[in-house]
Parts: sequence; C-alpha cells; structure tokens
Amino acid sequence: MNPTLPAAPGPIGVFDSGYGGLTILGKMREALPQYDYIYLGDNARTPYGTRSFEVVYQFTLQAVTKLFAMGCHLVILACNTASAKALRSIQINDLPHLDPSRRVLGVIRPTAECIGPLTRTRHIGVLATAGTIKSGSYPMEIHKLYPDITVHGEACPLWVPLVENNELMSLGTDYFVRQHVNRLLEQDARIDTVILGCTHYPLLLPKIEQYMPKRITIVTQGELVAASLEDYLRRHPEMDAACTRGGQCLYCTTEAVEKFTESASVFLKQAIDVRHISLE
Repeated sequence: MNPTLPAAPGPIGVFDSGYGGLTILGKMREALPQYDYIYLGDNARTPYGTRSFEVVYQFTLQAVTKLFAMGCHLVILACNTASAKALRSIQINDLPHLDPSRRVLGVIRPTAECIGPLTRTRHIGVLATAGTIKSGSYPMEIHKLYPDITVHGEACPLWVPLVENNELMSLGTDYFVRQHVNRLLEQDARIDTVILGCTHYPLLLPKIEQYMPKRITIVTQGELVAASLEDYLRRHPEMDAACTRGGQCLYCTTEAVEKFTESASVFLKQAIDVRHISLE
C-alpha cells in the first residue's frame, strides 16, 4: 500500500479510564447522532485519579494508539484525569511521530471556556478526583482565558467508587457528597459557580444539588464537550471528512465483557455491543 495515501475515514474515538466517559459519549451522540463512535474504557486499570502523571500518561498513550489502530482520526479524552495528566504531552510529543494528521482533544478546555459568562463574583469551585485537583489543570486553563477568576478545588476520592458500585442512593453517598460540598464552600464564601470536574459526577447531581446552595450554578461537562466537538468539526472540515457517518457505536473494555455490560448499565439504558481488547 502506498504510505502517502491518506488513511480511510473512521469512527470518532472516545476514551475514559472507566465508565464516566459514557456520560460524555451520551451527550455527543445526542448532539451528533450521525457519526460512528468507538468507546474505549480501561476498566481493568481504573481508577486513574490516584495514579502518577507518568503512569496515566503511559496508559492514555496506549489507549490513543489503540484507537488510532482501530481507524480513529479524532480521539476525545472523555476523562478529566487523562486530560489533566496526559493530553498535552501526547499532543506535543507523540502526535508528530504517530501521525501529525490525527488529533487528540480533552474535556478541560471546553469546560473552562464556558466559565467566564457564568460567574458573577469571579470566584468558582471545582469538584474532581485527587489527580485532577493536584494537576492544577483547571486553574491553569481558566486563567488563560479569564485571569481575573479565582479557582478553588476540592478532591472527592470516594465519589467515583460510589457511582461505579451503584451506591447513588445510599446514606454513605449523602455523607460524602455533603462533606466535600461543605469543604469546598468553606474555602471561599464568594463561590457562585461549581464545575463537576469528573465525568462520573453527573450521576450524583441530584445529591449534589441537595447540598449545594441554590444560589450556586453547577456546571456539568457533557453538553459543553458535545458542543465543542460540533464546533471543532465545523471549523476543521478535513477532520470532519475523516469521520464516518453510520450512527453506530462500538464499546470496548480492558475488563471482562460481562463486567463492563453490568456496570455500564448504571450509565446506559440500552443494549450495547461490547468487545474485549488489550492495551499491553
């Protein structure tokens, strides 16, 4: 085959360390149902939130490389931890060697872009995993666009396990949601906007709303990332042409197919086609 010929069009790749990215994928498919998608969950090695930058980078690079090999020209890191710890390195150091015509995008930048018009006090909060908070990615991205905004973060290490173990309605969930909401607001009484900086957290939204003061705007990521993707494809017709349109979605997991299907039912309300793959 002539290596100078462009690769055939393929699906849009969506990667997450676990199941939370399904909330992003769902909003993408609502906004852009005509495209094909491959969802890849590294469920065997989740969670990423407590892992080092180097490990998250290596795992994320393996997933991106796999999605490229499966035909994806565009990959969305539907994972805040991967976006915080790996995206920039992959974009700068790896894409030029892997394939400079392909693209990898994250979820933090689209979220940061929306904050300016939402906050009146210019004091905001971020609820996220320990890895995302420690990375400082949200303050960094927000300050690039809105240097006058003060950003406070609160790590919520137990929220993801509570979601993935389907403990959404348990008393323990109430306790930990209330605890972290209070800790965030104790940092700054002027906070008027809070970002849910983890893709699992929308499933906890009813609980978060229960303990968050009504005056505070809560920002979830799904619609923002979907709108950003739509805008990106409109502004980059060459990438839009590289994405197939059949309305299909393949789900891939590094865990057992049965385990993924069972756990994904918390996020999805439909039968899905699941395939097991290896990243190592």
